[in-house]
Amino acid sequence: AGMGPGPFTGLRVGIAAARTFALGRGIPVVPVVSHDAAALGILLDQALAGETGAERFAIVTDARRREFAYTVYEGVDDDGLPVRVTEPALTPRDEIEAVLTGLGAERRDTTAVSAAMVALVAARSLAA
Repeated sequence: AGMGPGPFTGLRVGIAAARTFALGRGIPVVPVVSHDAAALGILLDQALAGETGAERFAIVTDARRREFAYTVYEGVDDDGLPVRVTEPALTPRDEIEAVLTGLGAERRDTTAVSAAMVALVAARSLAA
């Protein structure tokens, strides 16, 4: 189940639906940070294209209310999951560039997260 960051009401409805379906099927709900799924998608796209991107990058999403949500990543772990340098955080829109510069991260704006990447992060997390 996608666990955010994202619009609060949408997250609550989605999490409730995921828990209901999981309960009915007797399967676990695996929380996935949406930024982790977006980061994995970027890393896989780069690998498939034979490219090497920035070593440290930030997934940035619009958190509304004049804020951005961001998470900084660097490399992958033994399970093939992006390694978080920071936990998801919020910052005012006019401060995002300074924050990311201070963290040495290349900005990657994300407006949508692939359901396939959410599922892949969940599967890898569950197997770990």
